[in-house]
Amino acid sequence: MSAVTEERGARAAYAALARAQKSGAGISFYMRVVNRRLGRLIAAAAAQTRATPNHMTAASFVSFLAGAALLVAVDPGVAMAIGSMMLLQLGFAFDSADGQLARLRGGGSPAGEWLDHVVDSARHLLFHLAVMIGLHRFTDVADVVLLVPLGFALVSTVRFFAQILAEQLARRDPLAEPDAVPRFGTLIQIPADTGVLNLVVVLWAWTTAFLWAYALLGVLNAVLLVATLVRRHRDLAALGRGPR
Repeated sequence: MSAVTEERGARAAYAALARAQKSGAGISFYMRVVNRRLGRLIAAAAAQTRATPNHMTAASFVSFLAGAALLVAVDPGVAMAIGSMMLLQLGFAFDSADGQLARLRGGGSPAGEWLDHVVDSARHLLFHLAVMIGLHRFTDVADVVLLVPLGFALVSTVRFFAQILAEQLARRDPLAEPDAVPRFGTLIQIPADTGVLNLVVVLWAWTTAFLWAYALLGVLNAVLLVATLVRRHRDLAALGRGPR
């Protein structure tokens, strides 16, 4: 049994998770500094109950759906935008909590990891579809503008799949080495951080401002997608070749 699972009490569980947490090099600022800590709080509290990591995953998806539903069903407004953003961020925090709760309980399972990835993939697509539907219902933007969330959805989904599949394929090769963390990786990953994208929802009440910020993130994510595809293909092609 790991040292993490030997801790008792929410405060001790939180401290154990903090000690066990990796440095976070290459992980974007919001996810590393804010979201992981929120997830740690939720996991430490949930560990005092009968809640399971799958419960955290389910709570993540429910909170996300509630936040996305506001974009689709409610007229844009400041209060509505803040409420949607908070629900989306809460869902993101629960998404961090499931893995941390699994660590407290002695490790996760393949089924739990699979469920987490399925929910993540659904969230990547559904968020952008909610944006597209909300823009269509409540604004007078030109139809061509609706291609922005569609393009963003494609970029986000493909990059997520490329990252996850590359990680799984690399695990099969005993010669695979951990990916080198690019310099300034924390800053490079900011546009792809779900927490940053959720924060942009605060601008939902001001369509033009939202579209500019959202489109900028979309373009930056497209650049990251190209970089990811080149890097992952290069790394996977090198596996099994032996020392270089």
